[in-house]
Parts: sequence; structure tokens; C-alpha cells
Amino acid sequence: MKYIHIIKFLMTYDLTHLKECWQAEFTRRKRVSIYRILISHIRINSTHKKYLFWWRLAHEMYMHGNKKQKEIAWNIQKKLVYKFKIDIHLGAKIGKNLHFPHPYSITIGENVTIGENLFIHQNVTIGYGHGHMHIIMGDNVYIGSNSVILGGEIKIGNNVKIGAMSFVNKDIPDNCTVYTQKTNTIIRNN
Repeated sequence: MKYIHIIKFLMTYDLTHLKECWQAEFTRRKRVSIYRILISHIRINSTHKKYLFWWRLAHEMYMHGNKKQKEIAWNIQKKLVYKFKIDIHLGAKIGKNLHFPHPYSITIGENVTIGENLFIHQNVTIGYGHGHMHIIMGDNVYIGSNSVILGGEIKIGNNVKIGAMSFVNKDIPDNCTVYTQKTNTIIRNN
């Protein structure tokens, strides 16, 4: 029954943004029909691409669908979190070409806006929670594993690299690399 609502959504909604994202993330071609994208999705064995396909669809249904379609979007989201252990909230705005080579334990809150070409490793949290927090990221951002980006209003520029195990709670300008310095303390046990 849910597939009928998904098909109705795909037939009635303006799919321009969804199609652009799917093309960039699955086919790498300039012009492709939705049919080709669906066939491409069926043949894909990549975990993160399977997740992205369904998350993009659920996100568009949540943002633009009717009440029943939004309910289906939430159900898809719950299943995605359970199956893939990735929790990207449906309200998050993410540009095309999202990559996560190790798609485990990634959390992106609903008050996050991300540009194109985000490369994100495992165990990353970006703006989790509700409230006054709003994080805006530019294009071509790289985030190393085990990083956390939290705080109030944070702007991260274009072409930014965030090193592994970093904690970011303030603005980062364009064309920067940021990391959190860590020191090891060794205590000899007698």
C-alpha cells in the first residue's frame, strides 16, 4: 500500500531537485530518466548509496508531500535508522554529492543546511537536537571520523577540512583546515 503513495508522489511532485541529487549520486550522467535511476538503484550494492536513495526520497516526501506521504516518509526514516545506523533528520537540507565511505553512526540534526560535495566519515555528529541551533556548511567540506559539530549558530565555509576527532563550536572561514589538538599522557603502572 505504501508503494502506491510513493508512486503517486513521484508522479505528481516536481522532481527536479530529487532527480538532480539522484543523478549526481548514482549515475554521474547529465540527463537520465527517473526509470534509469530506479534501475540503477536496484543494481547498486553500496550501503551508503542504498541509504541515500531512500533518504532522499523520504526527505522530499516529508518536505512536500501530503499527510499520508509524510507519514510514510517517517516510517522510511525509522527503518533507515534501524537498518543502517545513520540518523539524518528529514528536515536537514543537504546538497547533492553526499559521500560517506564508512556509513556508520552518522547523525545530522534537522537544523542543518549543507552545500554540495560533503565528504563525511563514520561516527560524526552535526547539530543534533532541536532549538536555537542552526549549522550552515558551504560546498566541498570534508569531515574526519569521530568529529562533533555542535553549538548555536555556526557557519562553516567552502573548501573546509575538519580533522578526525575534532570538536567544532564556532565559525570556520572558507579554505581552512581545522583540527582539535590532542595530547597523550602515559602513566607507567608499577
